[in-house]
Amino acid sequence: MNHSATTGSDRTSVPEYDIVDVSVLVIGAGAAGARTAIELAERGVDDVLVLGKRGHGDAHTTWARGGVNGALGTHDPEDSWAIHAADTLNEGHFLNDPDKVETVTKQMPDRLRELDEWGMDFSRTDDGDIDQRYFGAQSFRRTAFAGDHTGESMLNALVNRAQDLSVPYRENVMITSVLSDGEEAYGAVGFDMDTGEYVVFNAGTVVLAAGGYAAIYNRHTSRDDENNGDGPALAYDAGAELMDMEFVQFHPTGMAVDEDDPEWAPWGGRLVTEAVRGEGGRLYNAEGERFMERYSPDQMELDARDVVARAIAQEVAEGRGTENGGVYLDISHRDASFIRERLPRMYERFQSLGVDMASEPVEVAPTAHYGMGGVAVDEHGETSVDGLFAIGETMAGVHGANRLGGNSLAETVAFGTVAGKHIAERVDGPSRLSDRVIGDMVEPQLRDLASLAEQDGSHDVMEVFVDLQDLLWEHAGILRDEESLQTGLDELDALRERTSDMDVGPVTSDSFEFAVNVGFMLWNAEAVLRGALQRTESRGAHYRTDHPNTDPEWQQNIYFERADVGGMATHTAAVGTPSETVQEALDKGYELDYHQLE
Repeated sequence: MNHSATTGSDRTSVPEYDIVDVSVLVIGAGAAGARTAIELAERGVDDVLVLGKRGHGDAHTTWARGGVNGALGTHDPEDSWAIHAADTLNEGHFLNDPDKVETVTKQMPDRLRELDEWGMDFSRTDDGDIDQRYFGAQSFRRTAFAGDHTGESMLNALVNRAQDLSVPYRENVMITSVLSDGEEAYGAVGFDMDTGEYVVFNAGTVVLAAGGYAAIYNRHTSRDDENNGDGPALAYDAGAELMDMEFVQFHPTGMAVDEDDPEWAPWGGRLVTEAVRGEGGRLYNAEGERFMERYSPDQMELDARDVVARAIAQEVAEGRGTENGGVYLDISHRDASFIRERLPRMYERFQSLGVDMASEPVEVAPTAHYGMGGVAVDEHGETSVDGLFAIGETMAGVHGANRLGGNSLAETVAFGTVAGKHIAERVDGPSRLSDRVIGDMVEPQLRDLASLAEQDGSHDVMEVFVDLQDLLWEHAGILRDEESLQTGLDELDALRERTSDMDVGPVTSDSFEFAVNVGFMLWNAEAVLRGALQRTESRGAHYRTDHPNTDPEWQQNIYFERADVGGMATHTAAVGTPSETVQEALDKGYELDYHQLE
């Protein structure tokens, strides 16, 4: 039921707002949010509402290109969930939560078959089975795919299934705060991006499925208005802990472009899917050397993403990069018909820019792609705040120090299912917005939003936004060291001061949305810098030039929480141990041999 309320205070008046009562509020309408809502609906929970910041079906999931993992054994029947788990732990440098890894890998064969039943447009073998391709650092062909538009096809299938189940959905709503006293979640506050109306959601359970934080970097694979760290920041502000935030995956192959060319500049850093390498694409430096022979002669271009990204960065740093600061990715030795069939979106994109992938190489360079860190949750996806869940890229634990390609989409549907099942067993209606909650949580948040709207200031919001992205790239990028990280923290403090003096437009303006984004990004940026400074070793995607070795003593997760008196506090905890079945798979030492592709 919708309500309307207006109230006041002895300080400044509280703007008018609507109240929406709902048992389960799902914040985020990508694959993780959609799969959670589907599970709830299938278990008879119809009092659920899914919120999206964009139009229905236009979530970041659609940008996932290459595939989704599951040990179906289409081509390699010897593959198993346990080997998938072993590959995931190896790729995560054993900083993953083994139980969460096992949850995902055990589920995925069924989740893939389920998606197939719901109409996902999987690419298929000649026999009609779901096809699977090689992906970096995987022992077998276990990455199912739909050409090179897997995420788009997955989300379409999930949205269609949700619509069949009449799952309620509301688009163009941005959440700015979870209502919480640090112990329990009571709902959320946000605004309608079209009308400018403030909305208070009175919810018994809140699910954060709002994506990750890779767009806090200036070269990234997201759109600028997504993956700004909404989910982790909302959870952190509500009293939950974050974990592993220092681990940011830099995808080896973003588009390297001429930034002075208006046709190419908007594509800077956009993903050139790993599927190009999975289908046999080769990397060359500006001198024509296939340089991965030096860095990884066995796995070559299909080594782990952190290895390939650092190799490219090293080639560029040593003067063997291309004119646009990258290297060449070449798949022209494959037939044009094969490329158009297996990589249709990539082929079309470059074709529209005047480059024919079937006859010439493309320029690529590392780009921020995925945050392995996020919100610390239990085996059901619930945080330490009762009634607050975090799933998908918003949560931490599955990927450890580096994510296995194809595991991000797998995590969304696996933990969407897990969280949905658990919530369905305990849901008991909306929360009750007591006078305490309204006075202590709702009204201060609404006053803050009203003060931010049309705030006069001397700093342009987008300049602050871009400066923050530049700061992260410069001081917490692929190669890190103590001096640069500390400088980054000092500069972050100065930048935070500028945010109180930004020039902001009305609630429906882009500047208001990005001002809210900057607030989210600051918490994520601080956690990345603090974690990277504290972790005095190199592990996975985190590489310290002043501590280049992996330290066994650092097989610990770093947790981030709000200190009792301001600031951000950290503590560490040891990682769990794999199950006997997974340990057996680890002991057998399965590994991809790139040369079987030749």
